[in-house]
Amino acid sequence: MAQQIESRSPQDPTDVVVSAPAATSGQVRAAVDRARVASREWGTAPAVQRATALHAAADAVAGAATELAALIVREVGKPVGESRGEVARAVAILRYFAQQALDPDGETYPSADGRALLLARHRPRGTVGLITPWNFPIAIPLWKAAPALAFGNAVVLKPAPDASAVAIRLEELVRTVLPDGVLQVVTGSAEAGRALVESVDAVSFTGSASVGRLVAVAAAARGIAAQCEMGGQNPSIVLPDADIEQTAAIIANAAMGYAGQKCTATSRVIVVGDAAPFTQALVAAVEGLASGDPADEATVVGPVITEAARARVLEAAEAAVGSGGRVLTGARSGDGDGWFVQPTLVDRVDAGSPIAQDEVFGPLCALLPATDVEDALRIANGVPYGLVASVFTRDLNTALDLAQRLDVGLARINAPTSGVDFHAPFGGEKDSSYGPREQGKAARDFYTSTRTITIAPAAS
Repeated sequence: MAQQIESRSPQDPTDVVVSAPAATSGQVRAAVDRARVASREWGTAPAVQRATALHAAADAVAGAATELAALIVREVGKPVGESRGEVARAVAILRYFAQQALDPDGETYPSADGRALLLARHRPRGTVGLITPWNFPIAIPLWKAAPALAFGNAVVLKPAPDASAVAIRLEELVRTVLPDGVLQVVTGSAEAGRALVESVDAVSFTGSASVGRLVAVAAAARGIAAQCEMGGQNPSIVLPDADIEQTAAIIANAAMGYAGQKCTATSRVIVVGDAAPFTQALVAAVEGLASGDPADEATVVGPVITEAARARVLEAAEAAVGSGGRVLTGARSGDGDGWFVQPTLVDRVDAGSPIAQDEVFGPLCALLPATDVEDALRIANGVPYGLVASVFTRDLNTALDLAQRLDVGLARINAPTSGVDFHAPFGGEKDSSYGPREQGKAARDFYTSTRTITIAPAAS
């Protein structure tokens, strides 16, 4: 009997959302073989045909928006308001890349003799493997799959086991509007992921830094293109001139919304100068966030994804206290039978301590004091990650200076660390990213290669 994986609802772990086969290496290779056959026709199809298909896929997802949002709530515990927003973003991504399929597909250059035609054209890589996380179960698969498909690739998607149901439903929805084999989903765990990397022509991964490094090394060994988006330890720098109440509200949501389960969530708050007034405002803002059932319209903080994830948050807070830290709020399990944990703020910790260096991926945030802007910058950059940072200030000169000097892929001024514009490049520095940027016009650089063509006049 084939092995199965189960996806359970984090707010009700007795609820098995789906039981799906754990694909073997052979089954993954068979899916890649089917995709490679399908890619030959899809990759040479007129661009308008691919654009039309992606618009139809957007219509299919939009038509099932209510159902998909409810499934996201049930399977990964994302609050219903955010779930609806994620589905809407997925539809917009499909429509955006449907149009991008019709963009110019290359450039011309002056030829050596002035008579020949010298041009460079983008061409699809072939079959692309996508390995995606559970926290954005429809948006991340589609912000990878949509450009891959738009530029003529076939796609094999392996979702995280905890998001299997959403991925399966997505495949069912778009299967009717895409050619057979062009987009396939294989469910499974590490074995399926390894087999995918070993079989495809390019791989795009989002997940932990430890697994992302393995993917990058395996891809490099095969000589295929790889794109890995990994973790973050994202700072928000609060300068003395920032509006205390407004800034506290923004950071509270960025740190604790969706139980902090975003690679862009705020993990550290670096306060320049007297930290007491802002600390008080932030504690009040965090304690004011509605926690509980993600299906409730008011909920901002739902459960974490698994029992192990809850234990990781509580253990990190306990370790911080053991090394001299102080819990300002939270650091305990929430109410109910699911994997709830109260949003947690900790201060009096060293900038080099694990809670301020390592990604916990939960509703846990450390407050760190800084004597001045230079000290804040040193603390912000002093971690292995470099995904996103935010700065709160009314001083334009300081904001521009920090935007240049923060060692991150995304610098946000008076805005939360969380939140992504799908039409702009996305990615980080250091251990946060490997390979080309995702999304927007940058996506073409990964999902295509370039062929240079010379067309000279025939000899007379």
